Amino acid sequence: MRRPIFLHCVFVLLLVVSPALASEEAKTVLGPDNIFLYDGANALMAHDGEEGVRLTLLGLNAAKNAREKEIAHSNLCAGFLLINEPGKALAHCNWVLDRDERHWRTYNNRALVLMRLERFDEAEEDIRKGQALRPNSRKLKIVKGMYLDETKPVTPKIEIDERRRAAKGTDDKPADVVAD
Repeated sequence: MRRPIFLHCVFVLLLVVSPALASEEAKTVLGPDNIFLYDGANALMAHDGEEGVRLTLLGLNAAKNAREKEIAHSNLCAGFLLINEPGKALAHCNWVLDRDERHWRTYNNRALVLMRLERFDEAEEDIRKGQALRPNSRKLKIVKGMYLDETKPVTPKIEIDERRRAAKGTDDKPADVVAD
C-alpha cells in the first residue's frame, strides 16, 4: 500500500516540475544580449559618434562578461576617435590591447588615434602589428596609405596648366569646349 502512494507522489511531483524544467530547456533568445552595445555599434557604423559613444558607455556599464567589456572598449576606441577625442580613444584602445594582443582591429584604430596625436612612429608600429595578424586587411592597407600620406607625401610630377581656362573666362567649361 505504501508503494502506490509513493509512486503517486513521484508522479504528481514530475507533473508539477516537468513544465518548469521544459521551459528552462526550451528558452529562445532573440536579439542581442546587450542592447546598448548593439545599438551603440549601429550608431557608430552610421557615423553618429555622440550617440554611439553614449550607448556604448551604457553597454559597458551593463556588460555581463569579459567579451562584452572587450567589445565595448574596442567600440569606444573607435567612437571617441570619431568624435575627435583621441586621448579618450587611446585609453580604450590600450585597455583592449592590454588584454588581447591579437585584436587586429584595435591596432588599426589605435594607429588612427596615434596619427591624430601626431605620434607617427607608434602608429607605424601598430600598423605593422595589425598587418602581421591580418596581412590582407583592406582597412589596414587604407590606414597605411593615410600614414604614408602624412609622413612621406608624394610630390605631384604633373602640373595642370590652368591658363587656357583663365584666358577664356570664369565659366566652369574648359577653354577648348565650344558651347552651342
